[in-house]
Amino acid sequence: MSMRPAFHLAVPVDDLDNARTFYGDALGLREGRSGDHWIDWDLCGHQLVTHLIPGDRVPIGTSEVDGHAVPVPHFGLLLPTEDFHALAERLRAAGAEFAVEPCRRFPGEPAEQWTMFLRDPAGNALEFKAFRDEAQVFAR
Repeated sequence: MSMRPAFHLAVPVDDLDNARTFYGDALGLREGRSGDHWIDWDLCGHQLVTHLIPGDRVPIGTSEVDGHAVPVPHFGLLLPTEDFHALAERLRAAGAEFAVEPCRRFPGEPAEQWTMFLRDPAGNALEFKAFRDEAQVFAR
């Protein structure tokens, strides 16, 4: 039996109710299986697992990219442009605070893209982006 490639990512959270509100309500992800200390999420066909890990988190640093302090480490998705803007509006309506507001980068260049960064309630950083031309994602 063959499966399509998908990733599995596990991230620490300090409160599962806050994770449900953020990942389920704000991001609109479908909740999968769960236990007393974890929740599976469908991140566009990829498995994202939030694991309850009480205590302090390792601080997130930043890297200067195109005039923005980009949180590192981070994870996220490449989305179609229409989906990117719909998600940005959904997050604004949910009161999300952006580490980097939705913005267009590299206008007119092959790598032209929309990007936004935010943190979940546990401090994990997420990036969502959309390329004008998806064929340019890995172009050099």
